[in-house]
Amino acid sequence: MNALRAVWEVLVDLIIGDDPKIAVAVVVALALAGLALALGASAGVVTVGGAAVVVVAFTLSMFVDTR
Repeated sequence: MNALRAVWEVLVDLIIGDDPKIAVAVVVALALAGLALALGASAGVVTVGGAAVVVVAFTLSMFVDTR
């Protein structure tokens, strides 16, 4: 059971890392990008928009953490 717990802790640290807000922001950005693609947006617009959402979320997260 200790080995299973160790594997779980490594996976959580790898996926979520130090800041779960950023992990949530990436998941939300991917969900929005998938929705935009499903609604017919072009791949280029979705790529740039998704990247912008991640950058804004990261910036807001850093702003909140440093206040």
